[in-house]
Amino acid sequence: MDTLFRTLHDRLASSLQTLPDKPRENPESTLRALWHAAAEQPRSVVTAGREGLPVLHDEARRCRLQELVDRRLAGEPLAHLTGRVHFMGLDVLCGPEALIPRVETEQLVHACIELLRHDAMRRPARVVDVCTGSGNIAFALAHHVPDAEVRGADISAEALALAERNRRHLGLERVELRRGDLLAPFGSEFDGTVDLVACAPPYILSAKVGQMAPEIAAHEPRLAFDGGPLGVTILLRLLEESPRLLRRGGWLALEVGLGQGPAMGRRLQRDPHYDEVRPLADARGDVRVVLARRA
Repeated sequence: MDTLFRTLHDRLASSLQTLPDKPRENPESTLRALWHAAAEQPRSVVTAGREGLPVLHDEARRCRLQELVDRRLAGEPLAHLTGRVHFMGLDVLCGPEALIPRVETEQLVHACIELLRHDAMRRPARVVDVCTGSGNIAFALAHHVPDAEVRGADISAEALALAERNRRHLGLERVELRRGDLLAPFGSEFDGTVDLVACAPPYILSAKVGQMAPEIAAHEPRLAFDGGPLGVTILLRLLEESPRLLRRGGWLALEVGLGQGPAMGRRLQRDPHYDEVRPLADARGDVRVVLARRA
C-alpha cells in the first residue's frame, strides 16, 4: 500500500492542476479522497484527510484507484469523482447536476447563521434559499440553526433531484424543496412572512462562462454560472422581487461576484424597500456578501 500511495502521489504532485476556488485540494488530499472512493467508502477531501486509508483488498479496487487518478489528471472535478464535497461541516453529495459548493460561499452561510441567531429573528425563523442547487446552503442553515423553517428552490429539475438525495443523505427531511424560477414557487401565502432570503446566484458574465477553466466549463452546468450579459441579471431580480416575501426587519443575503459588491451595495442603499445595507469583505478585502434589511 505504501508503494502504491507513493507512486500515485508522485504522479499527482508532478501533474495535478488545481483551481484557486478549491483551496482544500492538493496532491495528498486528492489522493486520500480518491483512495476512499476506490474502496467504496466515499468521503469529501476534508473528511478523507481526517481518517486512515482503507485497505484496497483486491486488484479491481487498485485498478479503480488508478482510473480515478487518471480521470482527475484529465480534468474531471475531484468532487464529481468522489461524489462528495465538504461544506459548513457537512459532507454534501454533489455531481454534474449542480454547482460544486465552494469554500467562498461559506462566508454567506456564516453571515446568515449570525442573523438567524442574533438579529431578533422570530422563532422559528422562516428561511428561503433560492438557486439552491445541491441544497448546500439550505441544508447548512437547517443543520446549524435547527429551529429554522427552511425551504430551498431551483429552476433546474436535475439540481433539485440532487438536493432531494442530499435531503435523505443528511437526514434533513424537514427542509422543503420547490421547483421554479427564483421566488415564483412561493405564492401570496408567503408575502411579508419570510425572515431571510438567501442566495448564491449565477453572477458570471454570459460571454465569460465558456472561457472558464475546462474543469468548470466542461463539467458543471452553465445555468449555475450564467448571470446574463453584465453578470447581474439574477442579482437585480432578487433585489426587486425579495421585498414581497420579506417581513419588516427581514433580511436579503446575497453572494456577489468579484467587483460587484460595491455597486450592489449602492443600488440597495438607494432602494426604499431596504433601510440597512451591510457589505461583507473576505480575507482579501473583496466584498463577496451583501446583506440588506427590509424597511
